[in-house]
Amino acid sequence: MENKMVEIENVSFRYGRKNYVFQDFSLEIGKGEIVGLLGENAVGKSTLLYLISGLLRPLQGKICVKGIDVCKRKVETLGDIFLVPEEFDLPNVSLKRYINLNAPFYPKFSMETMYFCLDSFGLTRDIHLKELSMGQKKKVYMCFALATNASLLLMDEPTNGLDIPSKSHFRQLISSMATEEKTIVISTHQVRDLSDLLDHIVMMCRNEVLLNQSVEQITDRLLFEERTVTDAMTDVLYSQPSALGRSTIRVNVEKEANKINLEALFQAMLSEKEKIQSLFIEK
Repeated sequence: MENKMVEIENVSFRYGRKNYVFQDFSLEIGKGEIVGLLGENAVGKSTLLYLISGLLRPLQGKICVKGIDVCKRKVETLGDIFLVPEEFDLPNVSLKRYINLNAPFYPKFSMETMYFCLDSFGLTRDIHLKELSMGQKKKVYMCFALATNASLLLMDEPTNGLDIPSKSHFRQLISSMATEEKTIVISTHQVRDLSDLLDHIVMMCRNEVLLNQSVEQITDRLLFEERTVTDAMTDVLYSQPSALGRSTIRVNVEKEANKINLEALFQAMLSEKEKIQSLFIEK
């Protein structure tokens, strides 16, 4: 993969004496992508984000961001990565104090971006962090994350705890902040919240990368359709019940424009892995 942002080579990791979360695991993520990291519970998505950020160290293997080993914890590397965990707390200080304490660690931090994001979420600039609800804290933390202008932004279940309008504002902000030099990796189960935002998909299952393809490549080779229960199913690779009848996936022979169905795709990868993976093998 050209223009790599993240390179993970033969990484192994476990917590204490427990079973390995990753063993000889490899993955590449490119620059300028909004990546959806999808997988079932307990497959290691959050652990992977912590490893990429340098907050956890692999037992074996190597993880590089922009060609630099994150385990070396170089100042210029750590100042160019930001992780938004699923669960966190904020200190008992004003927002102004929080920014003054933390912004210096991020050389590209922008107050203009911070204020723009706060305004987008309807938050004032004179807030005190301990007075906020959990949903408001998440908004503030994501505003700070975007204001760092880090080249690599890692987000773990960012839409959890957000109401419907806030989820819309979040999508708009992420889309507006995306550039060819930034990569945003979003680990999520809320695929319906984010499917229109993502332009690259990584699917994981039990230490294995099931799929690592752009949305454009996926919809070029797979056709996602809704059919009634009386329609023929002989040409489909996968189908599952839906509100309209059946959500189906078939080979996109005619290269028709279509919209990805991430829920159906993930289930299809679990049940028809070899068939679907074979469609993405370069010939």
